[in-house]
Amino acid sequence: MGQDLYQQEVIYRQTIEEASAALNMDLSKSEVMDDPNNVQVAIVAMSTGIFRILEKEFGSPVGAAGLSLGEYSAIIAARGVQFADALKLVRDRSRYMDKAGKDHPGKMAAVLKANADLVREACRVGAQAGDIYPANFNTDSQIVIGGTQAGLDAATTYLHEHGIKRVVPLKMTVVSHTPFMQEASDLLADRIQTVDFHEFKFPVISNTTMTQFDVANMKQTLVDQLVNPTHFIDCLKALVNLGSDTMIEIGPGDTLMKFAKSLSTVDTLHIDSVKTLNDVRSNVKLVK
Repeated sequence: MGQDLYQQEVIYRQTIEEASAALNMDLSKSEVMDDPNNVQVAIVAMSTGIFRILEKEFGSPVGAAGLSLGEYSAIIAARGVQFADALKLVRDRSRYMDKAGKDHPGKMAAVLKANADLVREACRVGAQAGDIYPANFNTDSQIVIGGTQAGLDAATTYLHEHGIKRVVPLKMTVVSHTPFMQEASDLLADRIQTVDFHEFKFPVISNTTMTQFDVANMKQTLVDQLVNPTHFIDCLKALVNLGSDTMIEIGPGDTLMKFAKSLSTVDTLHIDSVKTLNDVRSNVKLVK
């Protein structure tokens, strides 16, 4: 979680120290960054530090998007909210989601090589046995569903009967982006009223509306995000329409970069270490 970046990159180190002061915890320590209770704020802090390096060296992007939590990092990057305010909001959001997950447990699975209409129909049929909903439209052929075990089993059976071979169970602690998160959404609706949002430096595409965030309604959009499916693939397509020819995933892992590869029209990179940062620096296509 960014320890090499902290040691070698001044801007990144300054960002982690800023986040540590805002949250009153030492994010420079690996045991703090890796603590499951801190995972959401750790990811946002890491992503912000990496973005600040990119912005200084390459300038602002044509636009940004994030998947679920990643929207907060994107909004920070676009100057839509103060870094410290967003970190504290994300910390509380994480707690709300954890509580809702314990109060309303469920299961999730990734459906591979199925179109959206078939998945929606499987959820409709599965709902006769138990609650089940589409949760994440990650690509045109990878969709995550979530709900009760009975609902998931019934939807899975329907999908298998209609030619879908792979429905992969996920190790998720909460059933995000479904009505199972209503409790968290209600708590966030109250908490987010204390946060000020501002006009963006560049567009950020919402998972929920699939359009650019609008300051006038973004609090409600972020509240709605917890109980509505994400549409990340549509966000990526919107970035292409804004003129993006290179997409860089920032933060731990490269899952989103793999989703972006499904577009086939953009170059994809990711940064989660000094090595991958230097890979981007040496990619001459970015320097224009």
